[in-house]
Amino acid sequence: MSIRYVLLLALAACHRQGAPAASVAPVAEATRELRALADDSMEGRGTGTPGGWRAARYIAAELERYGVRPAGDSGYFQRVALRTGGAANVVGLIRGRDPSARDSAVVIAAHYDHLGIGRPVAGDSIYNGADDDASGVVAVLQMARALAHEAPRRSVVVLLTTGEEVGLLGTRRYLDAPAVPLDHTVAELEVEMIGRPDSLAGGSGRAWLTGYERSTMGDMLKAAGSPIVPDPRPSQNFFERSDNIAFARRGIPAHTLSSFNLHGDYHTPDDEVERVDTVHMARVIAAATAAARSLADGPAPQWKPGGRPAGR
Repeated sequence: MSIRYVLLLALAACHRQGAPAASVAPVAEATRELRALADDSMEGRGTGTPGGWRAARYIAAELERYGVRPAGDSGYFQRVALRTGGAANVVGLIRGRDPSARDSAVVIAAHYDHLGIGRPVAGDSIYNGADDDASGVVAVLQMARALAHEAPRRSVVVLLTTGEEVGLLGTRRYLDAPAVPLDHTVAELEVEMIGRPDSLAGGSGRAWLTGYERSTMGDMLKAAGSPIVPDPRPSQNFFERSDNIAFARRGIPAHTLSSFNLHGDYHTPDDEVERVDTVHMARVIAAATAAARSLADGPAPQWKPGGRPAGR
C-alpha cells in the first residue's frame, strides 16, 4: 500500500460528509493527549523531575492502551542515569507482521522532556512546552496507535526520550542499549514541534523534513505525494539540532519532521496548548503516520553520497 493511499485514507476521515476535521476521533484523541502532557500538573516535564516522571508514566499507559509491547529494561521504562536522580525513556515495540522482515525495525521518536519550572514571565513559571515537544509526543503516540492496529512488515520501535533539552541524554542512552540492534535499524523518524503551521512549508497540514536531500527518505516521500517538503530554513541547521542527529552519526538514515515556524513562544512559558492548531497537528500526524508505514513496509532509505554526517 503506497504512502499516498494511506495518507488519503487518513485525511478522508477529516472530510467525510463535510464534517470538520476537528470533529473526528483522532483529533479529539490527539488534543486530549496534548492537554494532558502540557498541563501544569506535569510541571514542564523537566528531566529527572517529578513532573517528568508523571509524563513518562502517562506515556507508558497510553502505549499499553494502544497495544504496544513494552521494550525498556523495566517494562516500558529505560533508565537514564543522572547525577541528580533517575530519569527514563519510554520504549515500546510493534512487531512486524512479515517473518522475513520483522527482525529489522524503524524507530519513530520524539522527546517528551521540556524545561520544567523556570524564571517567571508575567507570573507564569511553568514552561509547558505544548509545541516543544508535547506535539511531537502526541504524534508518535497516534502513529503507534495506527501501526499497532495494523502492523507493517518491519517492526517499529516507539521511542519517547528524556533529556533532549540537556544534551540528548535519553537518545544517547537508547543508542547504547537499543530495543532492536542498530545494524537492524533501517531508519529513524523524529517528530518535533508540529503544533503550528509554517507558511514556508505551505501552511496548514504541511510539514518539512530536516536533511531532506541527505538520504533517499525525502525522495520516497516526494514520489508518494506526501505533504512533507524540504526544510525551508537550512541556515538554522535543524538537522543537527534534534535527537535524529545522534542516530544519523551512527549511520542510520535519520531525519526530523517539523512545522516549527520560528514562533516567539519557543522556550517560554507562553508555549501553551491554546496556541496549538489542533487541526493542522492532526493533518501532520496523518502524513507522519503514512510516512512511517512506508518506511516500515518499503525499501530501506539510504544515505546519498556525502549525506551521512561525520562522528558518533
